[in-house]
Amino acid sequence: MNTLPDERPDAGLADVRPLPADRGPTVLRIALGGHLRRLRESRGISMVDAGHAIRGSESKISRLELGQLGFKDRDLRDLLDLYRVGDPGEYRDFLDLARAANQPGWWQQYDEPSWFETYIGLEQGASVVRCYENQYIPGLLQTEDYARNIVALGNKREIPDRVAVRLRRQRILDRPDPPVIWAVIDEVALLRTARLRPGGNSRIAREQLEHLLALSERRNVTIQVLPITAGPALSTTGPFTLLRFPVPQLPDIVYVEQLTGAHYLDKPADLQQYRSAMDLMCAVQAQQPEDTNALLCELIDGL
Repeated sequence: MNTLPDERPDAGLADVRPLPADRGPTVLRIALGGHLRRLRESRGISMVDAGHAIRGSESKISRLELGQLGFKDRDLRDLLDLYRVGDPGEYRDFLDLARAANQPGWWQQYDEPSWFETYIGLEQGASVVRCYENQYIPGLLQTEDYARNIVALGNKREIPDRVAVRLRRQRILDRPDPPVIWAVIDEVALLRTARLRPGGNSRIAREQLEHLLALSERRNVTIQVLPITAGPALSTTGPFTLLRFPVPQLPDIVYVEQLTGAHYLDKPADLQQYRSAMDLMCAVQAQQPEDTNALLCELIDGL
């Protein structure tokens, strides 16, 4: 079983520019902020002094460098002057990248909480999405009717938009160069899916399980089931997602969703812990893809 390397090579601004527009502005904004942070530090300029240069505060510089704010053209020009960016081409590249990063993402037309908007933006820009789910089928792999069945547990008025967002997210699977999707699904989630029989029929369950089979045939999609017999060590771990990006300046990020919010982890120690958990599940505890497909067929036959 292949695993992803822990270290990411560093790179310059030129490695950010080729990122396709359909990857969304979030990754561009974070990468731009990170590059400006390294530029500021290389010049020995404090966040306080940088804040003064744009008529702001240390906090504003911190949020810009973390990609939490868009860049105003005047602020960026003042920072580039302060950081002594004299090359006309590099100067222009910064401005062009900032304008692209300031474009609104498609998800902003929906009334999603800000913490989840951040995730959608990161997911849209990811080159690798590795996830573990212990309750439901991962959102990127859900059928429309399965998604509607799941979101129906919440506010009825929000159902159309929530389903629309989920389906729109899945368009990344059909890009010419789609991200790698590597999903580990707890067997409990599959058994729960097999019992979805609204109105006394198994159509939703059958279509969802068949959809997983079809997706597993794609070269960029790997699906593994973590069997109940795997034991409690990792099967009791809550769901999480590991995101990797095509922009070398942006580190891997772990997304851990909670009931009313989410944690975004990017510290090396946290990343290593979640990578190790995922690698162990994929290589040791979870069924290999061919065995997973056999289980899916067995569940379908039982409907």
